[in-house]
Amino acid sequence: MVIDRHLPGPADADGCWLDCEAHRAWLAADARRQFDFFRASLNPVAGFHVLDYDGAPLPDTVQELHTTTRLVHSFALGKRAGLGDCDAVIDQGMRYLFSHHHDEKHGGYHWAMDGNSVHDGRKLAYGHVFVLLAAASAQMAGHPDAERLINDVDGVLDARFWDEEHGLFLDEWNRDWSPFSTYRGMNANMHAVEALLTAYEATDRAKYIDRAGRVLDFFLRRIAPAHDWRLPEHYTADWQVDRSYSGNPMFRPAGTTPGHSFELARLALQYWDLCGRPGDEWPAAARHLVDRALADAWDEERGGLVYTLDFGGTPAIRSRYWWPVTEAIGALAAFIKLDHGERDEGWYRRLWIFAGSHFVDHERGGWFPEIDDDGQPTTTQFKGKPDVYHSVQAALLPLVPGLSRLGEKMGSLALDSGRPAAAPRDGGIA
Repeated sequence: MVIDRHLPGPADADGCWLDCEAHRAWLAADARRQFDFFRASLNPVAGFHVLDYDGAPLPDTVQELHTTTRLVHSFALGKRAGLGDCDAVIDQGMRYLFSHHHDEKHGGYHWAMDGNSVHDGRKLAYGHVFVLLAAASAQMAGHPDAERLINDVDGVLDARFWDEEHGLFLDEWNRDWSPFSTYRGMNANMHAVEALLTAYEATDRAKYIDRAGRVLDFFLRRIAPAHDWRLPEHYTADWQVDRSYSGNPMFRPAGTTPGHSFELARLALQYWDLCGRPGDEWPAAARHLVDRALADAWDEERGGLVYTLDFGGTPAIRSRYWWPVTEAIGALAAFIKLDHGERDEGWYRRLWIFAGSHFVDHERGGWFPEIDDDGQPTTTQFKGKPDVYHSVQAALLPLVPGLSRLGEKMGSLALDSGRPAAAPRDGGIA
């Protein structure tokens, strides 16, 4: 089959692109190019490089915890999907988590290393839940040290971050576990749900799915309905919305971030599926999140999704990054697996066409992380291509049958064969 790398699928295809051989072949080819590109992240000394647009290492030698863990998680998915030459990245990342990020004195995991020196020793929930995600994915990929890593980070999350009273995760400590803020955030908790569900799929420990449900309950049953299905990002120590908070405009922007609504919606569907699909409350809540985020964030003039909104849904930061598009694709793919709705299909195609025209690097592999007002790659916030995690999941998750246990089902893709993965028909598409 000849694949036009710039066209994610045929415009005149009947039915759903998820069932279209040409679209599935395009997704598989993009995933392979991404893995090929990011294999150059391997640092011959230790850990990983961050890569420029051409795949050469950037001069900055600081390595952050989420970079290490996301590479492990992503290449574990690649291995499960049948790609060869993934073990080197998984092995190096797992070694580096134990040898460098792990704090032998105080426990937990340093946020950032520079060579053998601790660059930023803070203990962040955001980083620690990604350690759990990496460990769980490595477990499903058969890594011998995965269980040890799961048990270690699980103990840290229990002792330092889990707030049993509220059923949520605290955010941040100093290196020695002394407090330095009372900040509470949605982002770390959202990624905690991702990690907990993956850990449940890897281990069947009931604690993980129970805690994921408690976090989802807070945000989807209490917060989102009270805020017109938008998700405030920032909270006080007693978990009240902090409407005045404005931190780093990239990583803790004020207001709401519609990209996170897409992520949490997909995770709610995964949780619901793992629980045996009780009722329709979770799909309904996920639908509200996705519909609100699309209505608020789609830029009718320029295309793409704006980064942040104020509490009333007016665009605040109008920059357009790759990751909200990838997460919207994942959420819509999940809904299409459920009911093949025409509106979801329209949005799914629109987002992939936009991504293929503006974010996907068809020549070198990987995605450009941001575009300017003219739709061209720019480096206002990000240097190089910082991440494979969001974009490779956008390519892989639509290919896999079902809403949950996707890591287990990756083996059906056989990406190394060069053939398009079969359409996700497994006796019940969802």
